Amino acid sequence: MLAALHATAGGLTSGEAERRRALVGVNAVRSHRADPWSVLGRQLASPILILLISTACLSLFLGDTTNSVVIGVILFVSVGLGFSNEFRAERAAQALHSRVKHRVIALRDGAAHEVDVVGLVPGDVVRLGLGAVIPADIRLLSSEDLLCDESILTGESLPVSKNPAPTQGEAPLSDLTSCLFMGTVIQSGGCTGVVVSTGARAEFGRIALGLGEHQPQTEFQRGLRRFSFLLLRVAVILTSLILATNLLLGRPLIESLLFSLAIAVGITPQLLPAVVSTSLATGSRQLAARRVLVKRLVCIEDLGDMDLLVTDKTGTLTEGRISYEAALPAHPGISAPALYLLALLATEADYSGGAPSLLGQNPLDAALWRDPGAGTFDPSEDARLDLIPFDHQRRRTSVLTRGADGVPRIVTKGAPEDVLDLCLNTTPQARGLLDTQFRAGSRVVAVATRPASGLVRIQPSDERDLVLAGFLIFLDRPKSNARDSLRQLASLGINVKIATGDNAKVAEKVCVELGLASGGTLTGKDVDGLSDAELADAAKAAGIFARVSPEQKARIVRLLRQNGRAVGFMGDGVNDALALHAADIGISVESATDIAKDAADVVLLDKDLGIVAEGVREGRRIFANTIKYVLMGTSSNFGNMFSAAVASIVLSFLPMLPGQILLNNLLYDTGQLAIPGDKVDSEQLMAPAHWDISFIRRFMMVFGPISSLFDFATFALMLVVFHAASGEFRAGWFIESLATQTLIIFVIRTRRVPFLRSRPSVGLLTASLLVVAIGVGLPLSSLAGLLGFDPLPLPFFLALLAMIPVYLVLVEAAKRWFYSRPLQQGGEMRRRGHLHRLDRRAARFSTPLPIRSQSAHARHG
Repeated sequence: MLAALHATAGGLTSGEAERRRALVGVNAVRSHRADPWSVLGRQLASPILILLISTACLSLFLGDTTNSVVIGVILFVSVGLGFSNEFRAERAAQALHSRVKHRVIALRDGAAHEVDVVGLVPGDVVRLGLGAVIPADIRLLSSEDLLCDESILTGESLPVSKNPAPTQGEAPLSDLTSCLFMGTVIQSGGCTGVVVSTGARAEFGRIALGLGEHQPQTEFQRGLRRFSFLLLRVAVILTSLILATNLLLGRPLIESLLFSLAIAVGITPQLLPAVVSTSLATGSRQLAARRVLVKRLVCIEDLGDMDLLVTDKTGTLTEGRISYEAALPAHPGISAPALYLLALLATEADYSGGAPSLLGQNPLDAALWRDPGAGTFDPSEDARLDLIPFDHQRRRTSVLTRGADGVPRIVTKGAPEDVLDLCLNTTPQARGLLDTQFRAGSRVVAVATRPASGLVRIQPSDERDLVLAGFLIFLDRPKSNARDSLRQLASLGINVKIATGDNAKVAEKVCVELGLASGGTLTGKDVDGLSDAELADAAKAAGIFARVSPEQKARIVRLLRQNGRAVGFMGDGVNDALALHAADIGISVESATDIAKDAADVVLLDKDLGIVAEGVREGRRIFANTIKYVLMGTSSNFGNMFSAAVASIVLSFLPMLPGQILLNNLLYDTGQLAIPGDKVDSEQLMAPAHWDISFIRRFMMVFGPISSLFDFATFALMLVVFHAASGEFRAGWFIESLATQTLIIFVIRTRRVPFLRSRPSVGLLTASLLVVAIGVGLPLSSLAGLLGFDPLPLPFFLALLAMIPVYLVLVEAAKRWFYSRPLQQGGEMRRRGHLHRLDRRAARFSTPLPIRSQSAHARHG
């Protein structure tokens, strides 16, 4: 294979890698490029908007210059406003994606280097370990106990064993055991391999690009699309009826068509995509200020949806600063200092040159070497002959040493339950001592030894017939703020479960101290003894998973997700990578191992559950503010357009000119761009919220008619009391409709009593009042004639001041009745399927360059 790729086992040179990248393109399946033309295309994609522009041009051609120019200017400003906000948000998303780098160890110029995964080319030789996402299609050169999770491609949950032995003849993807495939995950072991295919040529790349080149729409955006289709259907029906009725009444075709299309534009929420994009971009900045870094904007939604968090104990519930406390001999034949010496010998550190570096050591070994007793250790007295490193199946480390007497011995250090199983004649007193320490909440490591005459190398089968030397006691105190952090998560409706490699009793003691109800404990042995269906049921109730391996953590998370929960997992070690990949939202910390940070969707600059709570609040706040805009569009705004449709039928003139309708809509939309920064009531953050189109439809049917009722009252006031001509009528209704549909936000934005129990943000309050002021001022300004308005008498404004509070009070009463009904209690649970996971995995192979052109370039090359 190396010869076919013109590569060597030592990898490529940097120059050759650059040449090949220019030839085949980058190793990417997604583009996060902010393309202004795509954004502009989305702004102009509405068929109603296109038809309106075409009709305005025709009107201009037929001589109606003033009205056509007014419509054109308003549409230009409206589209420009939406474009500028949405493009700015896309630029923020591009910057966010570009900041995140996923790296892999590749051999370049004969040495190992960290390389961005999108920079890999065929012929690169890479090294991969536990939890790594395979960065390209790879042919194995060497491997050690390698298992790979290929469910992202095959749907099979069981891992596949891999080795370099060639596969004979043609074989399906699942049988190519000598190959690793892009997007799959190493579940155990490690390997070295040569890159065969990248980007669109890889199997995963072909599937991912089949779903589209650009980042997938977020759940918010998909919900908005469904909502927009709902309003589009309403707009088409209403527009068709208005046009047909006006033509039957003998009104001019162009005037009737312009009016009908302006009504349709008024119903459709043109700036809604901009509001959502701005909300997400603002959310990422707010989270960064709270020391939470999200890798993609969709992660904000996933944080907000989370209702179950599985987390390690160390560093989240505890301080994470493990200290060595004592050595407890198991029998009189060994002293505490001698037991401590055995423990130092059984660490994985290289002590041959004296005190070893603590970098890269596990926390327990590092705590042993930090103890002052390590200063008296003489490495010349014990020579290390061999080492079996710690792994999560054996849960122990063993060394073969030769002391001053020249006799080799095996020293084993690890989880007490596993070490004791290898020991002979362990006394009840020793087991009682261990149980006492576990109940006290101490972290305990057992040390055992035996003579090993004649051995120069050891293997796991030599870990037998040991004699227990004693126990090492470590302490990791609960965090002072952990109880408050757990209380915050509980207030957000998030259930917390603990997955730890510690003993069950230690984890239970910490949970009791922090007031965290566990609901029961499952150990690693329990997990292995249960089928998937049995474990799915047991995991619902259990709050602690103790002595669990990386594979067991991932299995537990996967089954909790199948129970319908939106599961987050928080971890910082190599052993957490599989569970981070399996979760709906993976959370790690800045101090975590590189493999854990690479697997995570969210990185915390501080390992604190309180910061996780902040991230959840931000995700839910964004959704709550988006819904405010949606509910406004389905209440007052929809009601006003319906009123205009009815009035156009019963009046001898149009109630508002097309340009006036568009101007009204533009002013209203502009004021609502302040919604993303609005405050949100605490009860709206207590549980995840989801799109519910039927709920929105019911809201429209209740609050739309209330708006129309007050519009009709305004019509009566203008015609019966003030005997208004067409110009006065249009000015009066323009002011009333703009004021009511803008000010109603203060009622709809909360389920509480507005202002008294829930205050809006200063930005929203200012923007809304400014829009109303402009709306009142336009009919009184020098632009009134150009816009088709006539001056209004002072009594009209006095009547308007009396009507608006009555309207808002009536809406408040309707709101209380509406939300008191059990039917209005939220949407359908969001289900994340295979495509969600595929898109999430594909996001790590993203570039600011257009993918299609890269692929085409590669093919032509």
